Amino acid sequence: MKLIFDDTTLEISSNGKTFIVTLDGQPIHVEILHIDNGKLDFLIDGKRIPAYVTSDNARRWVTINGQTSVLTKSTGARRGGHAGHHAAGALRVTAPMPGQVRALNVSEGDAVTKGQTLLVLEAMKMEIRVQASMDGTVKKLFVKQGQTVEREQILVSVESQRSNV
Repeated sequence: MKLIFDDTTLEISSNGKTFIVTLDGQPIHVEILHIDNGKLDFLIDGKRIPAYVTSDNARRWVTINGQTSVLTKSTGARRGGHAGHHAAGALRVTAPMPGQVRALNVSEGDAVTKGQTLLVLEAMKMEIRVQASMDGTVKKLFVKQGQTVEREQILVSVESQRSNV
């Protein structure tokens, strides 16, 4: 099976509870230790890794160490997006789950780089860093610090530096 994790394609094979995830040609052995109401415990290369997962059936948001990424099945076409979607050279960053905006780390007009934390959400007693999936400029902030948001609510619009290409 091929999956897109942010903008990275993962090859995944399984024999039940154990998976082999191939990333950049390197196999990674992953075992699911425990699943309970959206919380998973993985054993990756001998290290226990807790993760939180929410889903809308088409996509899954996976949070590990406070960093959330979107996971989608590959259909052969590459999809961009880090908890958001592209539209006319812009990325609309959406909330991966319901929560409260704890910190806004950018302002409208700020230049951002791929991986930069745009804002921090608090959900289910954990902090989730919402990051830019591309270099660009913050076009619009749709939320304020302290505001409660719903899953898939638009948080920030980032215009690509390549939008005129």
